[in-house]
Amino acid sequence: MNNSQKISVAEKIGYSLGDLAANLVFQTLVTYLAYFYTDIYGLKPEDASVITLIVGLVAGFGFNPLIGALADRTQTKWGKFRPWILFTAVPLGVAAMLAFSTPDFSYKGKIIYAAVTYSILLLLYASNNLPYSALSGVITGDMSERNSISSYRFVAVMFSQFFVQVFMLPIILSIGNGDKAAGIEVVMTWLAIIGSVMLLITFFTTKERVVPNADQKSNLKDDLKDLSKNKPWIIMLTVTALIFITLAMKGGSYVYYFNNYVDEASLKNFISPITSFFDSIGMNFFGENVKSAGFGLFNAGGIIMMIVGITFSKRFADKYGKRDVFIFSLFISTLFVLVFILYPPKAVGMMFLSQIVHGFFYGISTPILWAMIADVADYSEWKNKRRATAIIFSAMMVGLKVGLSIGSSLVALIIGKYGYISTKGNQNIIQPETVATGAKMLVSIFPAIPFFLACGLLFFYKINKKMEVQIEHDLAERRK
Repeated sequence: MNNSQKISVAEKIGYSLGDLAANLVFQTLVTYLAYFYTDIYGLKPEDASVITLIVGLVAGFGFNPLIGALADRTQTKWGKFRPWILFTAVPLGVAAMLAFSTPDFSYKGKIIYAAVTYSILLLLYASNNLPYSALSGVITGDMSERNSISSYRFVAVMFSQFFVQVFMLPIILSIGNGDKAAGIEVVMTWLAIIGSVMLLITFFTTKERVVPNADQKSNLKDDLKDLSKNKPWIIMLTVTALIFITLAMKGGSYVYYFNNYVDEASLKNFISPITSFFDSIGMNFFGENVKSAGFGLFNAGGIIMMIVGITFSKRFADKYGKRDVFIFSLFISTLFVLVFILYPPKAVGMMFLSQIVHGFFYGISTPILWAMIADVADYSEWKNKRRATAIIFSAMMVGLKVGLSIGSSLVALIIGKYGYISTKGNQNIIQPETVATGAKMLVSIFPAIPFFLACGLLFFYKINKKMEVQIEHDLAERRK
């Protein structure tokens, strides 16, 4: 194998744009999928739950291992992983448009359409984002540079998340003149175009440098055998699933939380200085809907502090090691998820403050997760003298898809169990009082549990700072 260690800023930015593009889709799924199915498309919560769970599990256990195995065996003049980014850039955008469109079918037709379009979207997302993620493991073999690449990447992710969680709902309402179905179709069309262009930039600005030896023998049976003996991989697979269960659960629940739990008068008093300032300078981003504006500003505070946290991530990871920093930052961030159970509907200031502190500490952990997965690929090569980057990442994408599917499914299932009634076509429905309790539980107790379990598992992950240095040194010697 051969690798050049240092990566230019231009290449890091080019690489990061790929995740910005992918997260225009992913963050929309995390934040709005359950809400789209129940309140825009008009599915019953239990049907939305079944679709997101079954399709997601099929995608996780079926699509990802298949794409991983194919990507590791791809041989082109552009490398193993970059061609996948090139050829899925436009189809992924089209699939996102279709998945969030609202054709006027019968109820049964709507269920079939939702299941088919969501399946196609997840297949193309796997075909694009799995090779994209694996690319980070072959751009460089320098672990410090990987930390840097991950930081660039997740600053881009935060920009994408900021748009989706802060501005997207007000824009949907504004463009559609109150018709959320029409608004989301226009927004998704523009996101598809922008995302496709960004993915093409990623293809043209990156290079694969860590290349397996020509005489390396590889087959899927050996890859899977190596994985089964790779304890750090097993731990990271489980941790990834747990983290994305929480992200999908709380991310998809905030819209219900603001609509059904937060006191509107208290929210209006709290955010009015901010919205008045934007109005005074002619930038009325948030419209007249108080709860929509509050939802957007709440997310904005958390995301801004996540970006701040990301800027500290590389420094801490280089000094203390990825594992220890990840455990500490994830644990503290979870405490500020759990604390939402204590807040009454009028405690808006404390809600916003907790979201900000949570965002900062979670931001520190965000780039480290994917850098640790790249380290797991190095660990496998170090132990087995064979490199299979994509199959490592495909397994982690299984965890991501399983976590996303379970978390999104739980949102629709749990809010339905608390008596939630779909509001499609009737925005004046009065929800049962139990819905407020369900929304509160969905942003506090329920999402805190997977995060705490992930923290506990990481104590058994043995690639600490000392082992990172040893692996990097030994692999560098072999590649000479």
